[in-house]
Amino acid sequence: MYNVGDKVVYPMHGAGIIDSIEEKEVLGEKQSYYILKMPGEVKVMVPTQTAEQHGIRNIIDKTEAEKVFNILEQDETEMEKNWNKRYRENMDKMKSGNIYEIADVVRNLSFKQKEKGLSTGEKKMLHNAKQILVSELVLAEHATQDEVEELVENKINTSFAMFKTETNLGVSTESIVNKFIPFEGNTESNNV
Repeated sequence: MYNVGDKVVYPMHGAGIIDSIEEKEVLGEKQSYYILKMPGEVKVMVPTQTAEQHGIRNIIDKTEAEKVFNILEQDETEMEKNWNKRYRENMDKMKSGNIYEIADVVRNLSFKQKEKGLSTGEKKMLHNAKQILVSELVLAEHATQDEVEELVENKINTSFAMFKTETNLGVSTESIVNKFIPFEGNTESNNV
């Protein structure tokens, strides 16, 4: 059970604060509802009895926020090449409400956007995933939306530069290593 003032996450909507708990009659049935105040002055009603089934959870703490930033600093994870399957996989990650999965979607789609660009659907998904991610980090970090957005962009830009610069220049790290360091499989090094 959550209380007024608790900071919670509602999957696919982001983080918000329980503004009130109200008794409402919906479809002839009286129920108790959490009234969540979400970013952008949006209010959402969630039945208190089924809140957990709807994915409502407490926001992350500062330690978990650091783990999110660490995910943004890593190289992209392998994604499906088929855009339709990739879209469904990313949508499932977002629906999970798991902040680490959402950070993975944000990083991966950001990398893809920088490399090749995104379809309209994936651009919208990236925008939504960033909003969800930022809304929770704002509350976890006690920061402004602008500060968190800038921090997220900086982490992504830094990791993209670190992991993708060689690829963007058409030079792969593997070819450089094989050229200058002989390995067992290299016939020239076996003759030495």
